[in-house]
Amino acid sequence: MDAVLGGLRAEARTIDQYMQEDLARLEPAMDARLLEVLNYGLFNGGKRVRPLLAMFASRLCGNTDREVYKLGCAFEYLHAATLFHDDIIDNSETRRGKQSVFKKFGITAAILAGDFLHALAMATVGELAGVEGLRIFCNATTGMVDGEFMQLRNAERHNLSELDYNDAIMGKTGLLIAAACEIGAVYGRGSAQQVAALREYGVSLGCAFQIVDDLLDYLGDPVKTGKTTGNDLVEGKITLPLILTMNAAREGDKARLLSILADKSERIAHFPEVCALVAKYDGFAAARKRAETAVANAVRSLTLFTGQDVLHERTLLEGLAGYVLAREK
Repeated sequence: MDAVLGGLRAEARTIDQYMQEDLARLEPAMDARLLEVLNYGLFNGGKRVRPLLAMFASRLCGNTDREVYKLGCAFEYLHAATLFHDDIIDNSETRRGKQSVFKKFGITAAILAGDFLHALAMATVGELAGVEGLRIFCNATTGMVDGEFMQLRNAERHNLSELDYNDAIMGKTGLLIAAACEIGAVYGRGSAQQVAALREYGVSLGCAFQIVDDLLDYLGDPVKTGKTTGNDLVEGKITLPLILTMNAAREGDKARLLSILADKSERIAHFPEVCALVAKYDGFAAARKRAETAVANAVRSLTLFTGQDVLHERTLLEGLAGYVLAREK
């Protein structure tokens, strides 16, 4: 695993170099304040998971050109744009251990910088992956918005349906991760079977990624995550550990959880109590099991790719799936 992680970090550094070159190319026509916001938001940490997925998917399909790094950058641009906007929606003061973009530069700057990155991402995908790539990309971005609205509805109604939760996280997280894999395969001129397999890998990986995020919001170390625990609960979000707990809890405990959910001040004050109840009904362990199953499904999707010429990329994608499951931030 250490060798895999070393390979991932090396590729992530190359992605950063390409993004820096892209901004340098755009700088003469860009407002200085916008450039400052972009540099702060793009290079404030980050694992570069989505660019890596696009790159490795392309290579698995046989395309090894350097332009794939530019394609990868598009997915980091869109991901960063969603973070700029999400932090405003959630009123998150920190991101990766530092001030969030809107807290440092203001709401207007964060919205505009996010819009700029979204447009830049679309232009990059259209240029490199053509009409089909852009279609997949736009479907993912519209699905992400719909997923956010679905999560809002689920929170308002205290929706305890695991199926509705899965639909929401597919929109919020899974679609972009799946799109990175699928567009990478399209760019790599993969066969229809290869494109479908890599999309399935991305769908499963995206589900696992979001479930681990849900767990970290309850159990993560703020020093490592860069965020305070309990943000999802404070915002009234019904995530998987809570859904599994509510569906298993006795009536008294379920009523208590519902009463806490109904009042934001209660959610703030009683986060430790909610954690204790989730642990009591094995909500954390059950959610973890769902993430493990999703990762196993993702890895299984890669069995189509055989041969020594793709062994390295397949190993990195398998390692990336393991990293998503083991990550602490």
